[in-house]
Amino acid sequence: MQINAKEQNVSSMDSFLSKNGIAQTIVEVGTDLSFFSQGEVADSVFFLQKGRAKLSVVSERGKQATIAILSPGEFFGEGALAIGSRVHLATASAVYDCVAIKIKTEEMMRGMHQDHAFSDAFMACLIARATRTQADLVDHILNSSEKRLARTLLLMADRGKPEESHTLIPPITQETLAEMIGTTRSRVSFFMNRFRSLGLIEYKDRIRVHKPQLRAVLLGQFADI
Repeated sequence: MQINAKEQNVSSMDSFLSKNGIAQTIVEVGTDLSFFSQGEVADSVFFLQKGRAKLSVVSERGKQATIAILSPGEFFGEGALAIGSRVHLATASAVYDCVAIKIKTEEMMRGMHQDHAFSDAFMACLIARATRTQADLVDHILNSSEKRLARTLLLMADRGKPEESHTLIPPITQETLAEMIGTTRSRVSFFMNRFRSLGLIEYKDRIRVHKPQLRAVLLGQFADI
């Protein structure tokens, strides 16, 4: 059986932690429950093994925004490694049932100093997520909400098996998609129905993305179809 990059990353990280004696705890978080909340003291880093999680922030006025969707093979909670005040700047919660490795700050620091390959893998993960976040910001500034939804669906599909032309993405609600692209659930519903009528996606309980078609449309103008 072929192992994709994400599965290989999870397997490699499990092997490293076992080999180097890094103290860890396995945590299971059910759908819509939180690993940690915005403003809490950060004392651990997490590595997602199974499921799908999201990072979200809430403004002083109570407005919520999802700033990242996390896949297996990704680290989060890196605020625990900050110099000075260590607090979580976002809430990490399960989009659906998750299993993650929890590593205390001191153990994480020891592991990074002990093995440069581990340190490099951790930094590569953070840089990749920072790059995605920057691209998301540009997307919010320059593109319509319809194009932002198309791009989000493509990103979620590509985090599965990039070589597949038709990908069934993990369960995600229209409310979460609306938070991610900065619009309302009713607008997301309207766009999803439009995408389906154009043959760009299929969905019932879960969404199947037809990547070549959706990618081609994303490069053009929806109004021209």
